[in-house]
Amino acid sequence: MSAFAEVTERKGSRTRKRRVAMEPARAPRAVEPSVSPRERLPYLLDLYPLESPTQTRLAPFFDALREGRFVTTRCRKDGKVLWPPRIVCPACHSGELEWVDLPTTGRIYAFSALLAGAPIGQEAELPLVVGLVELDGSPLRLFGRFLGIDWRECRIGLPVAFEALTLPDGRAYFAFRVKP
Repeated sequence: MSAFAEVTERKGSRTRKRRVAMEPARAPRAVEPSVSPRERLPYLLDLYPLESPTQTRLAPFFDALREGRFVTTRCRKDGKVLWPPRIVCPACHSGELEWVDLPTTGRIYAFSALLAGAPIGQEAELPLVVGLVELDGSPLRLFGRFLGIDWRECRIGLPVAFEALTLPDGRAYFAFRVKP
């Protein structure tokens, strides 16, 4: 059984309506999962980006995390240090960026405790402490998760240090560990 849709076309000042046959929708092709169904997250709710060079031009950031380094991009034209890492400078639109190391220490600038409604896959880790870190010797303030402290003990100004994390599926990410 064919379905039809009515299409309106305009050419100059004239309008013309015509019927167009519509194809029935095809079922999506099955794709083999790359991780076990238990570890797999819905695409739109997966908080961790894809990291390989075939999936992103920011792969050097994730490679550096795997090496325990904290890096971002800096524009060669105007010298701006960019966070998150970019492929084009948002100020001058130059694609001439270089990878630079970031300071690995800083202080808590602001924080919040996530007591309920954790992202998928992190429910067992509640409560979570997240917030802004003012990096030592850098104009950047970065958002991240704080490790090693109970949310009731967290305070603005506490020292933190960058920590590279490896997720169960092998991807890399980072957090900030509160220093005692």
